[in-house]
Amino acid sequence: MSIELSTPTTGELGDVVDVLRQWQDDSLPIQLHPGDLGWFWRFGTDATAAAVRTWSSDGRILAIGLLDGADLLRMTVAPDLWHDDELAQQVVADVSDPDRGVLPAGHASVETADGTRVRDELSDAGWDAGEAWTPLRRDLAQPVEDTHLQIDVVGSGTAPEFAAVVRSAFDSPRFSEERWHAMAQGAPYADARSLLARNEQGEAVAAVTVWSAGPGRPGLIEPLGVSADHRGHRYGPAICVAAAAELARLGSSSALVCTPSARTAAVATYRAAGFRELPERLDRTRRP
Repeated sequence: MSIELSTPTTGELGDVVDVLRQWQDDSLPIQLHPGDLGWFWRFGTDATAAAVRTWSSDGRILAIGLLDGADLLRMTVAPDLWHDDELAQQVVADVSDPDRGVLPAGHASVETADGTRVRDELSDAGWDAGEAWTPLRRDLAQPVEDTHLQIDVVGSGTAPEFAAVVRSAFDSPRFSEERWHAMAQGAPYADARSLLARNEQGEAVAAVTVWSAGPGRPGLIEPLGVSADHRGHRYGPAICVAAAAELARLGSSSALVCTPSARTAAVATYRAAGFRELPERLDRTRRP
């Protein structure tokens, strides 16, 4: 088949998100999720479109990638093509050649789900093991327990508080109220919610955004953080439980999260909130 690599226009992004929603399935390892694009949307629609790559044939999208930084591509492929040699070989050829406009020369990494032929082809092409990630999952078939915190759904009026918690939690001074609004205007946010947790004094102490892919499909948590001034009070597990409950209300079948394995405290937080660790996954990395 003839496979075309392209960068979508801003008007085509909604179609890409819809395709990615349809690919989400609890029977598959954790993969690129509409919420990954949704969180990136904080940089704006133009920047998000410029960061997305698609591989298509005869008008059908076969694979989707997101450039999460200049030298990291997060990607997945259509479920029925996970083991397709031709698609895998084309993807690897494209990400390996800087002239194709996916990844630059030199150091670069690809994150793709375990079990895909793309991952095997990268290894065969000499891409080594890179950063380690720990996926975690919580099944939502059973009711989610209550949390002791007051949980508010974020809107325009509380966006400044949400932004302040994210800045503190991740030591990220660039996350502003305007970036929350940009994220909330993106196509994936139609199935998303941002939540604020408050302590007994009414202070915003933790924040999370949850992304549904539609009823009966796994949802994603991204980001989740506790204000630096309020750590040590188990607000992390509490907001994580609240996130799972919100995804259940949105119809998600499970709640997913993937965090760097080196962030052992984050892994412990999710485990304390009832999430089950899945097998560790390694990026595939090309070293200079």
